[in-house]
Amino acid sequence: MDESMNNLKVMVIDDSKTIRRTAETLLKKAGCDVVTATDGFDALAKIADNQPNIIFVDIMMPRLDGYQTCALIKNNQSYKQTPVIMLSSKDGLFDRAKGRVVGSDHYLTKPFSRDELLGAIRNYCPAVA
Repeated sequence: MDESMNNLKVMVIDDSKTIRRTAETLLKKAGCDVVTATDGFDALAKIADNQPNIIFVDIMMPRLDGYQTCALIKNNQSYKQTPVIMLSSKDGLFDRAKGRVVGSDHYLTKPFSRDELLGAIRNYCPAVA
């Protein structure tokens, strides 16, 4: 268990139950406190209640996609500083560029490894890592 990640609040937004479960298992083993959401609307409702330290968001989701979700999070004064990591099954330059435009901090290609997930947290939550 990684002591530095104890009680770190991480949100994982993905419409895939498998991805949510995988990320949740990896993060909980590292000591994180994990909140999952099935899509952008679900996430926006949970962000205020949970105040996550970092948010992982899938790009391809129904209703509200990852770009729209990220833009809404970053446009909110309270969460502007919260790191948002985009998750995508395609490793495209266009996706990365579009992610940057909406304010995402980093980009991981699925399937991601435990090290990539924890590495992103260490990079973007230095105060807690």
